[in-house]
Amino acid sequence: MGITADDLWPLVEKLPRSERVRLARIALSCASLPPGATDAERYAACPPGADELLTGPDDDPLAWEAEGWEEFE
Repeated sequence: MGITADDLWPLVEKLPRSERVRLARIALSCASLPPGATDAERYAACPPGADELLTGPDDDPLAWEAEGWEEFE
């Protein structure tokens, strides 16, 4: 595609510091993997953080499943 780091830098600068650090960790772990790495190798290099899969205090994780099923009854 021809995109360079210089093209992305203005977007990176807009991120809060914590997200820039997270992006750097992801980029470094991906860069350290050999070409053709397996899914298991990728997961081991960069497993999800403790808070990545959490929902907010007002989110009901099953609420989205409750809507739209009326048409199938």
